[in-house]
Amino acid sequence: MEAVKKWLQKNSGWLLLSIILPIGIMALAYYLIGIYPGSERTILASDAFSQYANFHASFNNVLHGKQNIFYTWYGSLGLNYWAFSAYYLNGIFTPIVYFFDNQSMPDALYVITLIKFGAMGASFWVFSTQTFKLPNWLHVSFSTAYALMAYATAYSEVIMWLDAFVYLPLIILGIHQIMDKRKPVLLFISYLLLFLSNFYLAFIIGVFSFLYFFIRLLTDRQRYKKSILPYFVTSFLAGGASMVTILPTILDLKNNGESLSEFHQFWQPDTGIWDLVTKSMAGVYDTSKYGSAPFIYVGLLPLIFCLFYFVSKKNSLRNKLLYGSLFLVLIASVYVSSLNLFWHGLHAPNMFLYRFSFLFSFLILLLAGYSLETFRKEDVEKVINVVLVLLGLFLAAYFFANKQRYDYVSASAFIMNIVLLVLYLILFVLYQKEKLKMLLPMLAAVVMIFETGFNAQAMITGIKDDWGYPSRYVYDQNYEKLTELIGQTKVDNQGFYRLENLDAVTRNDSFNYGYSGVTMFSSIRNRHSSAYLNNLGYRSSGSNLNITYSNNTIIMDSLLGTKYNLSKQPVMKYGYKKIATKGDYSLYENSYALPLGMLTDEKIYKKDAVNNQTELMSHLSGIEESLFSFGTVKEAKLENVVLESNGESLVYGKQDITKDATIKWTVDIPANTQAYLSLVASDQNNMAKTDVVVTVDGVSRRSSILESGQYYNLGYYKTAETVEVTTTFISSNAKITIYQPDTALLNIPRFEESIEQVKKKGVTFETSGRKAKAEVTLNED
Repeated sequence: MEAVKKWLQKNSGWLLLSIILPIGIMALAYYLIGIYPGSERTILASDAFSQYANFHASFNNVLHGKQNIFYTWYGSLGLNYWAFSAYYLNGIFTPIVYFFDNQSMPDALYVITLIKFGAMGASFWVFSTQTFKLPNWLHVSFSTAYALMAYATAYSEVIMWLDAFVYLPLIILGIHQIMDKRKPVLLFISYLLLFLSNFYLAFIIGVFSFLYFFIRLLTDRQRYKKSILPYFVTSFLAGGASMVTILPTILDLKNNGESLSEFHQFWQPDTGIWDLVTKSMAGVYDTSKYGSAPFIYVGLLPLIFCLFYFVSKKNSLRNKLLYGSLFLVLIASVYVSSLNLFWHGLHAPNMFLYRFSFLFSFLILLLAGYSLETFRKEDVEKVINVVLVLLGLFLAAYFFANKQRYDYVSASAFIMNIVLLVLYLILFVLYQKEKLKMLLPMLAAVVMIFETGFNAQAMITGIKDDWGYPSRYVYDQNYEKLTELIGQTKVDNQGFYRLENLDAVTRNDSFNYGYSGVTMFSSIRNRHSSAYLNNLGYRSSGSNLNITYSNNTIIMDSLLGTKYNLSKQPVMKYGYKKIATKGDYSLYENSYALPLGMLTDEKIYKKDAVNNQTELMSHLSGIEESLFSFGTVKEAKLENVVLESNGESLVYGKQDITKDATIKWTVDIPANTQAYLSLVASDQNNMAKTDVVVTVDGVSRRSSILESGQYYNLGYYKTAETVEVTTTFISSNAKITIYQPDTALLNIPRFEESIEQVKKKGVTFETSGRKAKAEVTLNED
């Protein structure tokens, strides 16, 4: 303990620098695009806006005793929160949200993100100082380069992945300690924290560290063979200790996870031979959506010395072949489809591709460190040759590679890389002069830190252009008003109820504000409930990554106990009454909402007994009479569109592709009817990313035609009317392809009768924590 204390006293300044530099550089990169504490622009790019801010807000609710840590009622119909946290929220820095209110969650994520980058720098500095004999300036510059590698900065919006990069250097250092000194403590703690923090990245790092252990074992088999048993024992103990989180998560994924992806070709699609060259350059960002190349940049100087490792005679051929084989596995994983899929747990990634590519960056730094240890004056010529080869590769990639594919390498980034390589060339030449030799580590570190700052700025700017960093106004413009209205419903109700916002900010508002709804967008979800709700009219197709409340009927509002709607416009639903208004939003109460439970019989479990909402209502009420009738829709007027085909589906061609297409219809609606327009895309590929705005009586609602339900609300009509309905299709596609629309007409007297019958069998539940309680009196089994 005394030795550790002395070591910290001696090195605390350098450790602090390795923390402050990544934080400072990232803070500056954010500041340059207008992001700082309290700024109008927030850090919530991509899924950070719809998912991570809301999920961290829900964890804040847990810490303040407003929600159970094992189960939440606020994730669609209910969610295993323990397994959910194992992917999104189990990082050691997540509890920092306790010191923020949910309205300030953008600032909380900003602070946590910066702290994680600082922790990554500190982690690699510890690894570097314990692994390499280098000047302190190089330890600091390498730790900064690692913390700000292209992968971490380009994917910085995926905040829960950043924790893994804190543990990777400590895990490799732990492997060194167990092999060299038989000390298992660091490896155990690092593995344990990794497994607990994020099971997805834990799989990738777990596989890599296993491969690394055996590669290092083979470098000196006689010396290291005694470490095999301690390594496996330590790994299994760490894995066993993490089972408190991992086992429930595995069980949840077994029940709700996606089926394994299939691969139909040997080569990974959308790859190019220059991908690894272009993405080794500083400041090169293409996209984190589909079609991207792997982010492997970690600094030009580390790349130079990594390549030097393989040409230097000071490193044994065996070691070169062994570490080179690890590189070959990673390179093959970029281009071979099956290997690529393996690193992703046999599930094809949904954007943010090549999620294992940070391993390139770490391995480059590792071999660069070993090279720098042995670098002497006599090696300068070889290193200069390496730099010249890199120059040649960069020049070839820029001037001769496919311009259409590699247009993301900007002229300014290319010139900066050439300038940096020339600077490093000059430093190597100066290294031969004895008087300047002592200054060169510091000068190299200064250039490296400038370079990582340039790259970080380019990555953050790339995210801004690719995804956009949204305004704080979008996040919190109505936060206080919504909190008041939702709070009112909690005061007014003791039992369970559901609420939905027709003008929601995101698909995960329920996590943030703490209410039970239907809509959710999450990688961890209850696929069984979502799939069944899809049959009942709430759109949740495919892998059930999304489930959407919009465009369903009041039958399902009643059956699910949806007692309240929030809306900026009239909800136009029978049985709903406005009870409060705050700002732009009004709160509507549904007088036909049913309780959480209903008594029925075992016939409900028969196959195909209740495939849709009308069958379910009929089964529960005992009334066989049909609730719906169906009517025709007449085309009234076309704007910027012409009908090209009216066969099985209607095909409309736009006259001006840059403008929206509008079709007006007339609908005859009988008295005492809640009416819906049934609108379904006939060609899903053509209608992808198409939104439709349906306008009735001055009330307009926008939704995705593929990601929301098919029943667009036309309102309740006490007397018979002919109504004009306007549908505006917002899309960049040249054609609109839909099936012939019709109307679903809900007979309100029959609806009321059915609800009254079900209500007699209703069972009111009280929910507390993860428990739901009810009492029933039964006259028969």
